[in-house]
Amino acid sequence: MRRRIILITAVHGPSAHFLTDAYKSICEQELPEGWEWHWVIQQDGQSDDVAPHVPLDDDRVTFRQGRPGGPGVARTIALAHADGEYVKILDADDQLPPGALARDLAALEADPTIGWATSRVLDLMPDGSHVGFPGDPEPGTIERGTVLEYWKANGFRAQVHPATLFVRRDLLVALGGWMALPASEDTGLLLALNATSRGWFTPEVGLLYRKWPGQATSQATHTEAAERDARMAVVESRARALAHFNWRYPATG
Repeated sequence: MRRRIILITAVHGPSAHFLTDAYKSICEQELPEGWEWHWVIQQDGQSDDVAPHVPLDDDRVTFRQGRPGGPGVARTIALAHADGEYVKILDADDQLPPGALARDLAALEADPTIGWATSRVLDLMPDGSHVGFPGDPEPGTIERGTVLEYWKANGFRAQVHPATLFVRRDLLVALGGWMALPASEDTGLLLALNATSRGWFTPEVGLLYRKWPGQATSQATHTEAAERDARMAVVESRARALAHFNWRYPATG
């Protein structure tokens, strides 16, 4: 029986036209013998403007719709169709460089004490150019708690990007999926993972992160001070509570 990596993508109307590029980047991935990928696309809403951009003729693709609730809700409900050992996050407007899936898979298959993996990111600019940024951690293992402390000390900016997450499905489900927040739900998941398990960082580029005017993080509401402060407070509190109660992966004793 072939083993599966499930790619989960939340999408809404304005970003749907980028799905073609995302799909192309998935199809270019090469996996070890015995492995396959399956792409679960969950629309945040039930409009008719997403389905035309979904490759419905590919049986490796599952498309579902649901009530609007934001990307965290869409991703979490998509877990109902995530029937593989690993989950890879891919936002609708982003792309995977060649080799990204295989590198993530190799890291977690090599060490069962590693719960999740991240990788280097390049911004994909509107003109097609790529822009990097400093601050990546050392390649290899990321110890519990280190992402939280860096994030807290650096203006709520983590040194690894939550959009690059590759995670064991059981661990993701045990943490409840993505946080019920209007934004930063992926950062909340990243810090919860770091509070409970060791991670991995790959220095090769694992994601092309598209910059465009319609993305959620470019909207004024994303940086509105009162809401942002509340989001960060909840994200930090959850991570610290998980660390305090000492629940961890893999289970001990």
